[in-house]
Amino acid sequence: MPSEGNVMGGLVDAGNAVQGAIVELTRELADPVRLTALQVLAAEGPHTMVQLADALGVTAPRLGNHLARLRAAGLVTVEHTGRHAVYRVGREDLLGVLTALAHYAGKDGITPPDRAASGADIAHTCYDHAAGRLGVAVFALLVSRGALRPPDGSAPEVDLGDDLSAFRDLGVTPAEVSPGRRRPATACLDRTHRVPHLGGVLGHEVLAAFLAEGLVKRGVEDRELRITPRGRRRFAKLLPGF
Repeated sequence: MPSEGNVMGGLVDAGNAVQGAIVELTRELADPVRLTALQVLAAEGPHTMVQLADALGVTAPRLGNHLARLRAAGLVTVEHTGRHAVYRVGREDLLGVLTALAHYAGKDGITPPDRAASGADIAHTCYDHAAGRLGVAVFALLVSRGALRPPDGSAPEVDLGDDLSAFRDLGVTPAEVSPGRRRPATACLDRTHRVPHLGGVLGHEVLAAFLAEGLVKRGVEDRELRITPRGRRRFAKLLPGF
């Protein structure tokens, strides 16, 4: 009697649409420039060619070749506005895929043994807001509790959610913060962990609250933030998994 596997055929099927889409996606993610370009666009929203090349630290001609390939794969789109070409992700669900891969790659068993975590990996400043594991944990908390809507790569700012209590738990009341010319909240791709942390005026206000409450203090090294004993106790309750 033939087995079910023989009746159904082998699972490796070049004509399977789902399998083919996964293979195509992983092929495009296999290059560091293309991967990072997608991470930036998915987390931070649309960028011009110049902005994206500057963020990645590569030349525009080199980046242009990679963006052309990503366009052909349907992973990015481009809109020409005057003399500028503005790039954005082609699918709003791409950040979830990239975030899952970043979490997988950040596991202790995968991190190369010669890459020891430093204090700056745990917490440091990015411009005037918190980055590193602390910044990532803060952003994840705000999204999970509905204070922020997850970024989808469609805009450079992140919309506030319906429940802002998580901000208040962090020591910030958004209604009392005047953004001025700055955006209230942005998703800033974390250089080390490759998932978003909170930028914008609210990112600044959260870090200011942490400093004022003595939860963190500035370290000796450039941009390093050190978690105080008080901060460790507070963050253990407030930021699950940090």
